[in-house]
Amino acid sequence: MIQVRVQRIESIRDPEGNLGKRIELIEERVIPRFAIQPKTEEAKMIRNVVQALQQQLPMARTRAQFAFPKIILFLTEQEYELLGIDFDVNQTYELKLSGQAIKFRKAP
Repeated sequence: MIQVRVQRIESIRDPEGNLGKRIELIEERVIPRFAIQPKTEEAKMIRNVVQALQQQLPMARTRAQFAFPKIILFLTEQEYELLGIDFDVNQTYELKLSGQAIKFRKAP
């Protein structure tokens, strides 16, 4: 199961002039921090001070989060209705790939 977020929805026209939608889905991943072991006592003390500040100040906490393009759907209005999902920008969905099928479900 992959969590994706709708980043953008645009109205488009296909080559025949039919109205449709372009739906851009991204996967957001939290990149784990690598623990770097300082070699000097001064560096260890600075690391401890920074860690203490991050625990005390919520705004000082940083998480490295990156958005990766996952799927871009180009659907006619009819295809969009057949899909049966009302995509909303910033809404998160669970994406399941199995048996040559793609399934979407709103994330809790």
